[in-house]
Amino acid sequence: MRKTTYLFISIILFGACATRKGTISNRQARQNNNRVKEQNSASVAGYVPLTSVQYINRYKAIAIKEMNLYGIPASITIAQGLFESGSGNAELARVANNHFGIKCTYDWKGRSYYRDDDNRNDCFRVYDKAEDSFRDHSLFLKRKNYARLYDLDITDYKGWAKGLKKAGYATNPDYPSILIGIIEKYHLDQYDAQPEGAAKKQDTAATQAGTDIIAAPTDSTIKTIPPDKLYTVKPGDTLYNISKRFGLTVDDLKAMNNLADNNIKVGQKLVVVKQ
Repeated sequence: MRKTTYLFISIILFGACATRKGTISNRQARQNNNRVKEQNSASVAGYVPLTSVQYINRYKAIAIKEMNLYGIPASITIAQGLFESGSGNAELARVANNHFGIKCTYDWKGRSYYRDDDNRNDCFRVYDKAEDSFRDHSLFLKRKNYARLYDLDITDYKGWAKGLKKAGYATNPDYPSILIGIIEKYHLDQYDAQPEGAAKKQDTAATQAGTDIIAAPTDSTIKTIPPDKLYTVKPGDTLYNISKRFGLTVDDLKAMNNLADNNIKVGQKLVVVKQ
């Protein structure tokens, strides 16, 4: 019994080491992800799709609270959350409560979830609830490589957006313009530097009409993928028949394109070759 226990612990420790080095197998990744889905089954089962405006209304108070505690513009936090989580609808947000695409680091001691990103089976952090993701985002941005951002004015969202890219938060060369575009579209700068969440003249984002949803990050960077690795959806296509055509599984397609469900539309471009 004792030998079995030691063997089990060794396997766990080996898995943890493999995780940090990015060498986890596909089978280990699937088993781990299924376990996370079971552990977070309540939030997964209670998931309701959000529009961008609904996402802002749900999380703006948390972003303002984090700004007052840590000095990060609320507009930046909300814009990053919208973009990285696809308005809360991407798989990482739904299953792992990870709204900012924060990956595991050597010092991460929490649970992990695996997705193909820069590498095969990249390790992402898992949180018990969305609020924990927002707090970890604030703590993550207190790392020394982001220190110069805090010399900027709290209302300088453009400087923050450019500084995040320069400090290495994202590899997408368009990341600053994407964040700035989201902030200006929804007037998120109205939430910056407010004492304890006090509202300005008008909560523009909360009243803005429309049911649009911010696309998940993969969609926004699709133009950087070589054309021969993309497929344009045609009338009658489904994820299933596209997956068979290119020797993939439906789950592969969803993971490669950061799709929250099986819904696709004519004209949509999908990555169909594994990186």
